Amino acid sequence: MRAVTYALCIPIMFYIAYFSYVSYSVELRPIGNNSVPEGERRLGDIVDETLDFSCRTGVQTLTYWRAPVIWDGMFDPHIYDKMHNRDRSSVALTVFAVGRYLDAYLGAFLNSAEHHFMVGLPVMYYVFTDVPEKVPDITLAPQRSLKVLKVGRHSRWQDISMMRMKTISDTIDSDIRHNYSHVFCFDVDQVFTDRFGSEALGDSVALLHAHFFQLPKHLFTYDRNLKSKAYMETGDFYYHAAIFGGSWQSVKAITEACYQSIMEDKQNNVEALWHDESHLNKYLWLQKPTRVLSPEYCWDTTIASRSEIRVERLQWAPKHYDTLRTA
Repeated sequence: MRAVTYALCIPIMFYIAYFSYVSYSVELRPIGNNSVPEGERRLGDIVDETLDFSCRTGVQTLTYWRAPVIWDGMFDPHIYDKMHNRDRSSVALTVFAVGRYLDAYLGAFLNSAEHHFMVGLPVMYYVFTDVPEKVPDITLAPQRSLKVLKVGRHSRWQDISMMRMKTISDTIDSDIRHNYSHVFCFDVDQVFTDRFGSEALGDSVALLHAHFFQLPKHLFTYDRNLKSKAYMETGDFYYHAAIFGGSWQSVKAITEACYQSIMEDKQNNVEALWHDESHLNKYLWLQKPTRVLSPEYCWDTTIASRSEIRVERLQWAPKHYDTLRTA
């Protein structure tokens, strides 16, 4: 009888959660012009006035703190590219390819990025690896460069994931801040498949996780260990640490804060449930992102077809954790 009851209740719960979410998202609209004086407004504030928040139904296009959630159809790519070229925006892309991840993913990641990531803007790829000599040769377009930086190899993949926060923070300090206006941090086991352009740039950029964006909050996998600095009872969304970015100042603040929280946990013999992703979610709950990317910007093709996903701009590459995460 209990099994039958659960079987009947679960679809009803998801039905209620889904349509409550839809009705809430459709009501969200821009609320007039920003009151900040024209001379003090950032590029993102100005160009975002061209976004069409009402063109997508059934998905949330604006957060309650007025950050846009970027979906296909909301923006004119030509307007964004023109504005960011005029403003001389430039992008540092960081990616870690350590151990077997380099052979398995790095070539496809970089080659696909050359076709789809911030095309037309100056881009520097910062590749962090323990075997610099194995980084593949990539044909780069004008204004695009690649820098290989050697990092140590940790015995556990969890430590590689968490310690990247310090490495990114240090590299922003020593190099990126002198040369690039924005930073995007990516996992390597992904492939670009469509435009991932200047519409994604913002002061602080977060990504909705493909597996959670339409689920009720009580199903989000926040760290609920009270002893962890990543502890969260609730939040706004569940963000995916496979992509985050923003101005170099904001990414510096994100990575520095996450690293400090990770180290405090280590001192207390605690490890967050989803490692750096748990700490990132905690930070972005306390310091709201100014821009949120829809799951179109990082889609898992193993998920059943969803009508909300009109274009898959970046796809998860096949995961082979059983072989890649062994020493």
